[in-house]
Amino acid sequence: MLRAMFSGRMEVLTDSEGWILIDRCGKHFGSILNFLRDGTLPLPENRRELLELQQEAKYYLVQDLCTLIESALKVREELEPICQVPLITSSREEQQLVASTSKPVVKLICNRHNNKYSYTSNSDDNLLKNIELFDKLSLRFHGRVMFIKDVIGSNEICCWSFFGHGAKIAEVCCTSIVYGTDKKHTKVEFPEARIFEETLNVLLYEHRGKGPDAELMQATRGARDGAQGYNSDEDVEEKLDRAMRRK
Repeated sequence: MLRAMFSGRMEVLTDSEGWILIDRCGKHFGSILNFLRDGTLPLPENRRELLELQQEAKYYLVQDLCTLIESALKVREELEPICQVPLITSSREEQQLVASTSKPVVKLICNRHNNKYSYTSNSDDNLLKNIELFDKLSLRFHGRVMFIKDVIGSNEICCWSFFGHGAKIAEVCCTSIVYGTDKKHTKVEFPEARIFEETLNVLLYEHRGKGPDAELMQATRGARDGAQGYNSDEDVEEKLDRAMRRK
């Protein structure tokens, strides 16, 4: 297209001094020229800028550059993460995230270095189990719930918080102080059933302006009251699966 414009084979607009006027943003014009000169071009890392460059390449009919960009976009889509978990370091960041989303929010505080005492024998394993469960839930429900992780901004060691409609509705603290024969110890627990239950509860707040989901409410009530023989972690996860399949 540029060759046709400057060879006289294509009608173009000019100013009073004879300069050719091109009614396009000049942001990526240098990149177009560099590709025409060299036959190659370092592509932008930012997806938005890459799409902008693609539009310019299509306008100027630079087919080889269009093909290069399409291949790059395809590769980046394949490498795009399944979900992204914001990492926060202060209560201010937490408040901003909770207020900015219409989704329910699940937050895990995980900071092993907040401890003043030595840990009990199973605490390290339980801390890892809490982290693994958080990762599992975030992969499973990232499209419906915002998951955030706090690694600095609290004095807690391991604590789950659940938010709905911008307000905290539940908290599950996994640490306690126990007394040994000679000194205090910090104990980290893994209340898996309770965490599953509160995750189920928070889904009731998924749609602002609407009433609670009846099926989720029933599943939650059954888990809390023991109406369906709630005795184990597997029972809670099974109820969660069943409620999700109905959605």
